[in-house]
Amino acid sequence: MRTTARIALLLTAVTGLSGLVATTASATSLVTIDTGHVDVFGVAYEDGEFHLHVHDEAAEAEYEPAEVLLVAKSAARTTVPADPAYSFLGAPGAPVWVLPEVEDPNLLWPGIAAEEVEPGVFVDGSLRLRVVTVCGPDDFSIFTTDAVGAPTVLVDSGNGLPDRIDLTPGGHQHANWAFEAAGTYSVTVRAVGTLAATGERVVSAPATYSFKVNR
Repeated sequence: MRTTARIALLLTAVTGLSGLVATTASATSLVTIDTGHVDVFGVAYEDGEFHLHVHDEAAEAEYEPAEVLLVAKSAARTTVPADPAYSFLGAPGAPVWVLPEVEDPNLLWPGIAAEEVEPGVFVDGSLRLRVVTVCGPDDFSIFTTDAVGAPTVLVDSGNGLPDRIDLTPGGHQHANWAFEAAGTYSVTVRAVGTLAATGERVVSAPATYSFKVNR
């Protein structure tokens, strides 16, 4: 009986160790990207369904969202402006990490792309990306700024989700991506559109993107 018990314990330990190794291997196999032009929200429509992906322009590589860890380096840290128009980022002077709309070669430059969607497939104005959930230590937002620095907020997890980003088939855009605390975030999105040929509304499976914000 003792021998049998020892064998059972040994098998349990080995099984547990195997699970730990597998989990560690899975975690370490993520592709980490912290600089360069990356279409984080890449949207394609092929064979009757959406495909959401990450397109690393510099590496000329495409990844599934679950394969990638996107990093906002500590150099992305700045402070919330005193302008009341930026109150969605928090109190004036509070820290905020921003991946900017205009390329900074030292930081990740995230894009939103529907270049792999043919014009005419969807009813005009119906192609959108819906930001469904955000999990993290604080709020996350995406916003653009005009020539005089005034913001237009596209996504703000602080005032409720889902939010939507309008897409242009064949198009590409950049914006400011802001994180209000250091830590790890997950952002889940879906693509939606109405087919011009049939009037059918098409919705993608949810895709979750992971971000790490360095202090």
